[in-house]
Amino acid sequence: MLQSTDAILNDLFESYAEQGFLPECLPLARLQSPYYETWEDIASQLPNLIQTSQIRDRIDNMPVCTTGHLQTEAEWRRACVIMGYFAHAYIWGGEIPKDRLPPSISKPFLEISAHLELPACATYAGLTLWNFVPSSPEADITDPDNLHVQTSFTGTKDEEWFMVISVAVEAKGIKLISLMREAFKAVAANDVDLLTALLYRFADGLCDLTLTLKRMYEHNKPAVFFHQLRPFLAGSKNMGHAGLPNGVYYDVGDSDGVERPENWLQLSGGSNAQSSLIQALDIFLGIKHSATDENQSGGPSFIQQMRDYMPGPHRRFLEDLSARSNVRPFILDSTVQSLRDAYNAAVNELKAFRDTHIQMVTRYIVMASRQPSPVEQAKGRINLATASSQMKETGAKTKLAGTGGTDLIPFLKKTRDTVQDAKC
Repeated sequence: MLQSTDAILNDLFESYAEQGFLPECLPLARLQSPYYETWEDIASQLPNLIQTSQIRDRIDNMPVCTTGHLQTEAEWRRACVIMGYFAHAYIWGGEIPKDRLPPSISKPFLEISAHLELPACATYAGLTLWNFVPSSPEADITDPDNLHVQTSFTGTKDEEWFMVISVAVEAKGIKLISLMREAFKAVAANDVDLLTALLYRFADGLCDLTLTLKRMYEHNKPAVFFHQLRPFLAGSKNMGHAGLPNGVYYDVGDSDGVERPENWLQLSGGSNAQSSLIQALDIFLGIKHSATDENQSGGPSFIQQMRDYMPGPHRRFLEDLSARSNVRPFILDSTVQSLRDAYNAAVNELKAFRDTHIQMVTRYIVMASRQPSPVEQAKGRINLATASSQMKETGAKTKLAGTGGTDLIPFLKKTRDTVQDAKC
């Protein structure tokens, strides 16, 4: 029976215990087929094209490429990275937001997204998981100093550091996923001592994630993040106040010229809530965030919605993990105090991780939103993308909106408090 359980768990965790949610091979630096040379040429110049207000013209004149020359999964992912950056640069890279994407983006991006089981927008996977390169083949990718990004909106070290910190967190999280598998096996074997030891190791691993997250301050200035990068992470959902009341129309160039209602999409922007690792930590500890959305009326919570922005295999892994998560019920049924202490230690470290995130959001978004952009001030204009992620009117009050349109700080605090309440 135990051998059967081990086999089931090994099958469930498959490659995730060895590579986490990072790709099985390093992301491609560029698409090798000459057919996609225009894509790569524009991608390599993206920061300059945005800064000089040329990006929309270049994309409007870009040929409508098919996806027929994409062969490997790595190529599909690289194409997804490029299209995500192009789409958001096109929408937000001008004096006013664009609510229509041309066929040169829409047609290939919808095909690429369908293949990867993702929405056609910039996602956490496209911005980070599939968009990094180590300084050398043997470099330790748990250290952000060893990582660089392939594609960028701004070309700044600040943007790169923001992205590679997430990659390093994901890389350090691989050890935690391996511990999850062993903990499930310990529960199946009714091995209290082993589970206790594993939970303390899990707590140590969570502490390591927090230390890595805190390195964000080293090379990412709040003003650069908020005013130069974050605008391009904004989605098209709940963005009426920013000039996208209907979302964005994905024009696929139909010959009849008829506008199709289903091509109007409202999608969230890139968000760390789309990290499968962060959701897996909650699932493993049996923490449920189903009630975190005050504005929801019977629909899925924001955290649940974010699973739709994860690659299909990652999403299905989380669903399987939820179905088999057995650590918290086992602990609640146990009378062994040392086991409960170990579980509470892990919960405390996860809360500390959430606290660090809230402190970071306060510094990089709340406080930064109160300061004008030096770049836009110098140009004498307003960046509407920045406005989209600043303060939105809600009656007599103003609330800070996330890139997906959520009320940011209340959401994060309630999520953190849910973690705290999970202690035995």
